[in-house]
Amino acid sequence: MSAAVDSMNMDESKVSDKPVDREKTCPLLLRVFCNTGRHHNIGDYTRGNVPSNELQIYTWMDATLREITALVKEVNPDARSKGTYFEFSLVSPDMRTPSYRMREIGVTCSGQKGADDNKSLAQARFVIGDYMDISITPPSRMQPAVRRGNFRQY
Repeated sequence: MSAAVDSMNMDESKVSDKPVDREKTCPLLLRVFCNTGRHHNIGDYTRGNVPSNELQIYTWMDATLREITALVKEVNPDARSKGTYFEFSLVSPDMRTPSYRMREIGVTCSGQKGADDNKSLAQARFVIGDYMDISITPPSRMQPAVRRGNFRQY
């Protein structure tokens, strides 16, 4: 079991060692769907439908979650507050059924450094054609579920 985990970690490091020459490489279209406080329902992505609030970003496979956070903040004034959490998920077609699957890939927080800040699309195993669903949680609301375990009330 640990050999499988080690090989997966090695694959991620191999991916991150190859930076993309952004001057010579054509960018890809990343279709992003943001929602406040929660992710969209996976049912919103059925039968060729997508949520209505689409943000189109042209970027590269070496783009990090921190870069994508900055681009979302440029167009979403409510997300600019310090302490806002961004929970990233990829929405991909399920090859076994005619539906989609949502997979969490990381969390960033505006104004704070985090473990997932430098995770690239390639490291997250993004495939061209996947959608990105981002749950934006302002600081005035409760912290996202991913971080609740680290939060201690006195």
